Amino acid sequence: MSLRPRSGEQVPSLTAQIARASNPGGTTAMWVRDRLDGLWRDDDFAGWYPRDGRPGISPAQLATVSVLQFLLGLSDRQAAEAVRCRIDFKYAMAMELDDPGFHHSVLADFRERLAQDDRADRLLDLALAR
Repeated sequence: MSLRPRSGEQVPSLTAQIARASNPGGTTAMWVRDRLDGLWRDDDFAGWYPRDGRPGISPAQLATVSVLQFLLGLSDRQAAEAVRCRIDFKYAMAMELDDPGFHHSVLADFRERLAQDDRADRLLDLALAR
């Protein structure tokens, strides 16, 4: 899979409206989006993916899902299901409500890429700097 960077992705208005209406007090996923948005950008992951091939899922979105997965104690299957089914996860990832999400194996692949070299440390340093 190749990287096709997205930039400045905003939460779709219908997703935001329904997420706020159904969760007026917010959720952990909404808190993560509202407070931690911008910690990573797809360009930060450019060296992790080849330039050719079918476009992959946004690595910044996968990093967000990984944070939510850790915070909520979810398995890969549960996290992928939450992306498919939960409005607050779609909000956190700036997805349209009808976005089908991704297969759970994508998260293992992302963690594998993250474990190479000192990538995790570099992402943490970048997040702390921002």
